[in-house]
Amino acid sequence: MTTTCHDAGGGTLPADVAAVLLVGNPNVGKSTLFNTLTGARQSVMNAPGTTVELHLGTWRAADLALVDLPGTYSLVPRTPDEMVVRDTLASRGDAAVLVVVDATALSRSLYLLAQAGAQRPVAVAVTMLDVARTQGHAPDLDRLAAILDVPVVAVDPRSGTGLDALADAVRAARPLADVPDTAGLAPLEAADRLFGWVDDVVTRLDPPAPAPRTRSDRVDRALLNPWFGGPVFLAAMWALFELTTTVATPVMDLVDGWVGALADVTRGALGGAPAWVSGLLVDGVLVGVGTVLTFLPLLAIIYVALALLEDSGYLARAAVLADRLMRVIGLDGRAMLPIVIGFGCNVPAIAATQTLPTSRQRLLTGILVPWTTCAARLPVYVLLAGVFFPQDAGTAIFAMYVLSLVLVVVGGLVLRRTLFRDVRKDPLLIVLPTYQRPHLRGIARSVWGRVQGFALKAGGIIVVTLTAVWVLMAVPVGGADAQPGPGVPVEDSLYGAVAQTISPVFAPAGFDDWHFSAALVTGFVAKEVAVGALAQSYAVADDSAAGLGEHLRATLEASSGGHAAAAALAFMVFVLAYTPCLATASEQWRRFGGAWTVRMVGIQLAVAWLVAVAVFQVGSRLGGLG
Repeated sequence: MTTTCHDAGGGTLPADVAAVLLVGNPNVGKSTLFNTLTGARQSVMNAPGTTVELHLGTWRAADLALVDLPGTYSLVPRTPDEMVVRDTLASRGDAAVLVVVDATALSRSLYLLAQAGAQRPVAVAVTMLDVARTQGHAPDLDRLAAILDVPVVAVDPRSGTGLDALADAVRAARPLADVPDTAGLAPLEAADRLFGWVDDVVTRLDPPAPAPRTRSDRVDRALLNPWFGGPVFLAAMWALFELTTTVATPVMDLVDGWVGALADVTRGALGGAPAWVSGLLVDGVLVGVGTVLTFLPLLAIIYVALALLEDSGYLARAAVLADRLMRVIGLDGRAMLPIVIGFGCNVPAIAATQTLPTSRQRLLTGILVPWTTCAARLPVYVLLAGVFFPQDAGTAIFAMYVLSLVLVVVGGLVLRRTLFRDVRKDPLLIVLPTYQRPHLRGIARSVWGRVQGFALKAGGIIVVTLTAVWVLMAVPVGGADAQPGPGVPVEDSLYGAVAQTISPVFAPAGFDDWHFSAALVTGFVAKEVAVGALAQSYAVADDSAAGLGEHLRATLEASSGGHAAAAALAFMVFVLAYTPCLATASEQWRRFGGAWTVRMVGIQLAVAWLVAVAVFQVGSRLGGLG
């Protein structure tokens, strides 16, 4: 690994920048500490050549850059994330390391500390002391500092306690005392020596006798029992689904109404300007900004829910309960959350992949999430099912949800045997954190940073793309008297020309017609506007479902050779399987990079075309879909 970390947005961390590396086990409060120390002064980077996220922030109190490395239990790497931690430490041999140690799991944290601090300056931040005290085995930190001969500070990242002393501790960082030299040893022999050192440290601390069964242990007896914990888990998943559908929708509609009102005011203020100027600013740029703003409340709600689940300690228990089911597709139980959220909206579902432990698991789940049929696709299903399957509309719509699950499972199995062979199907090994009360200030800070990241990075992609779509629709390519501007008929615009060019691709699926290909192009921007695009292409009012239905039936009868119902079902399947929306692709780009996003879009388009063709070819040969 090189000594420069590259920001997904173009920024870098040069090797000569003074930086502190933040290291720790998963679920020890490391990321919370990072957010507290840096506030909003942070950015997300990808380690070179990987999809592994690193977080870089400015620690103003210490006048240093702070790099939050992925959580790991060891510097002997088994995953890309652990390899990035090891390589970053190796490439910055003189950088100070701040190791976050969990007071409730001291031995496990000390093992990582021994690996990180044998030959480089380290300081120790001890978290979870309040929990350790309630369990009756809080370590003596003064004695621990004397044994290790490095600065040791008690901190509570959620409340901010102890942070003032942390900067001084980092400045006084130094290598650990008496750590065994493991250079040149085999991994098992090196681990034995380090565990011996850890045992010696713990023994010298003279810990009290093991504490009796804790409250967390008693709660887990119920929540990890399938007969009781299973219904609780299903209720939690149902609540997440409701957040992305019922709860968030009114807030999104409210924001959309504000944006619409702002658009009207802006259009009135530009009354004297040329039509193309007003159209570009209002229907292009402002619509793009409005799309971003509409998604922000939804993302904030989901981020708060995930933070509450994670901070309270329940997220790890949910992973245990869902593990057996998710292992069918080679993932562990933590992947259940993004999948469930995806049935409400794919954008926060992609964001929820951050709860997974490794970059490869996050990437695999990020490919599968778009096949969960979100609520935005439902208007397309309702329209076509009502027109072509009036007696069985509910069954047709239900079939889309069943097919969605099939695509997730089959897609996961295929990807695990092709592009993701390195994602091992190991049993879930997870440390169950102690239950604790979530700290709202820390959650608010974290949510703000994540929402801001989406608005600045994914939002920029959305605005630019929607503006480009408006330009395509405003540029005439047919009609002798057509002038550039918002009044260009769809079929005479560059947008319509693109739709007419690609429509023959869908001939094997039975909908070789520019009206439907134009709706698919618009649906790439947002699935919920595909119905409006169909109505607009036929010059039918959006609320005239009967008139639109007649046009749709006539078109598909002609394009499918008399098998309109089979073609309609194939179109519904294509809508289900191809890229959900521009916002989802933008979030994928932000988290996984441009190269993988292009691959994802390609995979989704190929699968959508193949399944749609199969549905039409089979359906057109069945009397009921003829």
